[in-house]
Amino acid sequence: MDSSVSSPTSMLHECVPGTRFDRYIDLGRHAFGPRLGPWIVVPQQLIVEVGCDIVYMVTGGKCLKKFMEIACTNCTQLKQSYWILIFGAIHFFLSQLPNFNSVAGVSLAAAIMSLCYSSIAWVGCLARGQIQNVSYSYKKSSSSNTDLMFRVMNAVGEISFAFAGHAVCLEIQATIPSTQERPSRVPMWKGAIGAYFINAICYFPVALIGYWAFGNDVDDNVLLSLQKPPWLIASANFMVFIHVVYAMPVFDMIERMMIRRLNFPPGLPLRLLARSSYVGFTLFIGVTFPFFGDLLGFFGGFGFAPTAYFYPIGGRMINRRELEVSNDYKNISTPSELEIFNSDLVHLCYILDFDSIL
Repeated sequence: MDSSVSSPTSMLHECVPGTRFDRYIDLGRHAFGPRLGPWIVVPQQLIVEVGCDIVYMVTGGKCLKKFMEIACTNCTQLKQSYWILIFGAIHFFLSQLPNFNSVAGVSLAAAIMSLCYSSIAWVGCLARGQIQNVSYSYKKSSSSNTDLMFRVMNAVGEISFAFAGHAVCLEIQATIPSTQERPSRVPMWKGAIGAYFINAICYFPVALIGYWAFGNDVDDNVLLSLQKPPWLIASANFMVFIHVVYAMPVFDMIERMMIRRLNFPPGLPLRLLARSSYVGFTLFIGVTFPFFGDLLGFFGGFGFAPTAYFYPIGGRMINRRELEVSNDYKNISTPSELEIFNSDLVHLCYILDFDSIL
């Protein structure tokens, strides 16, 4: 989610008076109909959210491995696959938390950790200085121009992956109380502005200073390129390790399907079966394909870019029926807000639909 998505998303959460679309699939059914909506929403939502979880598995395992290498130099070093398995084992426990309110503490810790390890990353790069013979030229692994183009496209996919928050935007807004005097979109929009301001603080110094220090030899995880001071770099990797579990909407969708289609009774046994199976699946993929940078580019290009840019255009060409948004127009107070809302209305509807499936 970027700022152009956040404002219309928060408005469409309550675009029908008296109704709150707490999940993207609900908004998809309203926008595209009960039959077409889920087919538009569900596949891309799964790609986006499952892709995030797989990348997090690999990231957590790599950072845990780096932490142990620095903290215990005399210990027998395990392969990266084993560290991913250890990280996944912790997720088996965390995945049993029932809802977003239950992970409030985990989310707060993750936000603090994000600020801390990103600050450590750029400060560490700045303190280290430039490596010897640093190069900022294009780095080719072969003589083929095709290889260079694939690397460029992979980089664009990685950038798309960085803006992943829109996948749970409606679920987050559903936890905010809403009244006619103070609709939920007001605090949601303020929160989105604050979140992306903090995002900028985290992203840009790491990108600019990390590239200044290492040039085209920078690791896809810049913390892996740093060695000193050992205790600080170890701490940063451990902070990444304790980052957040992201899969709540996927859990919800799986459990709903098993209750409705397979007649499973809701409760702890269903949660244990559904969520443990999902964590096991993402863990298996993460161990099988432990390539952090390549996974970022693949899921960013295959999942995030279509939901944010390609499908809205195609959807607008196919479906031109009017959405019930008159109430939102009444509540827009300035021309600038109206302009944002008009330009992103369909964009949002689709992003809403594909990005948070259930």
